[in-house]
Amino acid sequence: MKIIDFEPGDPRLTDDLLPVLRELRPHLTDALFRQVYEHGRAQGLRFTGAYADDGACVGAAGWRIIDNTSSLRKLYVDDLVTAASARSTGVGHELLVHLEAHARAAGCHELNLDSGTQRTDAHRFYLRERMDIVAFHFSRALGR
Repeated sequence: MKIIDFEPGDPRLTDDLLPVLRELRPHLTDALFRQVYEHGRAQGLRFTGAYADDGACVGAAGWRIIDNTSSLRKLYVDDLVTAASARSTGVGHELLVHLEAHARAAGCHELNLDSGTQRTDAHRFYLRERMDIVAFHFSRALGR
């Protein structure tokens, strides 16, 4: 498996990574993804892809380093998804290992993420990866 951190403008972002990311975020069109990345990049958003030996992108991670008062510095994972065809093959684990290395290199105290309450298979994976459930995430939708 090969893990790649993408730079802005890399065509693999939309050609390879976006189809995998859509398995988690089906609302993302090419145009919306480009817009989110353009705005999010200034806020630290980065993307990493996992490639199988045959060259297929089988995993995607969106992440950023955040400084705040609760964690001081953390690596926050916006998105972590393994293609359905490659689940339970170690892709998610390898992405987390890669992201943890980024976190440690950046002096982070934590690596964390949110996971929808309905994603019980993902929760089992995170618990196997020795992640703890440490908070509730509250949200309020804002109409436009």
